[in-house]
Amino acid sequence: MEFFCYHRDRPGSLPLREELTEAHWAYMDGYEAELIARGPTFSTDGETLTGSVHIVDLPDPAAARAFAFDEPNYQAGAYRDVLLRRWRNLLGRTMWEFPGGRTGDDRYLVLGLGSGEAADLAVPTAEDDLIAYGPLLSDDATAWLGTAALVRAADPEQARAVLTRERYASVEVYGWEFGGRR
Repeated sequence: MEFFCYHRDRPGSLPLREELTEAHWAYMDGYEAELIARGPTFSTDGETLTGSVHIVDLPDPAAARAFAFDEPNYQAGAYRDVLLRRWRNLLGRTMWEFPGGRTGDDRYLVLGLGSGEAADLAVPTAEDDLIAYGPLLSDDATAWLGTAALVRAADPEQARAVLTRERYASVEVYGWEFGGRR
């Protein structure tokens, strides 16, 4: 089962996150085989961290909750909240298999939150610019709750266009970069 996990930073937590960098990476090393994508998000200034995205393939919702809430930054209070949802990998690949590679061009997390009739279940025609793409679902995968995408785009507005804006209660866009050890 695939899960989308977005740890959102608590304001002023950068010193704590920096202190815990090695602990965070060591923790993620234990999930290396299960990770589909990972990386930090940034505010519009491109510098200020806003959170961490992890898309992971785990056996069940309990394992996903353990992954999200045992993470060292979460345990230390660096995150203000966690968005954890079932997710479906419509591209069938990991970020490391993205043909565009891990450097160059701007990359974004596009997070559309909604309810009711599902939207954007087909892979958009701009597939060459999609790093990861899929619906956010309830734990039992019966209810559509939104869509999460990692996108290569010229700017936030172009990234946002990957989703049908009017089908969502809100669409959030954050700068994003490939995560993990360099």
